[in-house]
Amino acid sequence: MKQLFIFCISCLLLFSCGSKSTDQQTTDASSQSNPRQAVKIKGSETVLPVSEKAVQVYMKSHPEANISVTGGGSGVGIAALMKNATDIAQASRAIKFSEKEKIQESGKSVKEVVVAYDGLAVITHPSNKVSQLTRAQLEDIFTGNIKNWKEVGGEDLEIIPYARETSSGTYEFFKEVVLDDKNYMSGIMSMPANGSIIQSVSQTKGAIAYVGIAYLNKTVKALAVSFDQGKTYAMPTDQNVKEKKIPSGPPTILLLFI
Repeated sequence: MKQLFIFCISCLLLFSCGSKSTDQQTTDASSQSNPRQAVKIKGSETVLPVSEKAVQVYMKSHPEANISVTGGGSGVGIAALMKNATDIAQASRAIKFSEKEKIQESGKSVKEVVVAYDGLAVITHPSNKVSQLTRAQLEDIFTGNIKNWKEVGGEDLEIIPYARETSSGTYEFFKEVVLDDKNYMSGIMSMPANGSIIQSVSQTKGAIAYVGIAYLNKTVKALAVSFDQGKTYAMPTDQNVKEKKIPSGPPTILLLFI
């Protein structure tokens, strides 16, 4: 998956750098001494670790390139693209019809390229004795119907759910697939990035949250999840995503103007 993404993003970077070079040459003769301008990539936190690696690989063979990669969430990346504040938006959701309409109104067209599918991991504090949950239990936890770990086989401890911000494509995917399109509980702790969630969960004993598989580390505990009413449980691994033992996460999409 990473190799495919690296190839795709390299092609897009070539396209983007080349387009900027052509435009600059027609407007500024100095472009011949600096044919490549800075290229900005912004958006989904889920794909950020892989896109950063892809850019590193690209820049090794193109040291003259000036490429920056930042997160912020899918919605932030798409909004930046619409405002011409980024060259490529990375998203973990498809572009919305309303967003596409606004782009078309400006006289531009946007190209969507699906390059991968991510997997999500449900995580808790490492000391949590609960090792598995069903989709229905997760729905009840994140909608506020289950509020104590003892209700799902754990100790008598308040459950503290964390979610991504509403601008995140992962936020929308989790709501659709895990919560069955029900609303998150009122007052849920919203975090701006996967890294922030990892840090908060690792420091909060009763915490539970979800992150992209790429962000898993030893400071948190990943849970096995059942999507067949408790018949089988699967851990969040690349292999289980590939074998569809757990639902593949939101698509990794790159967007740019054409």
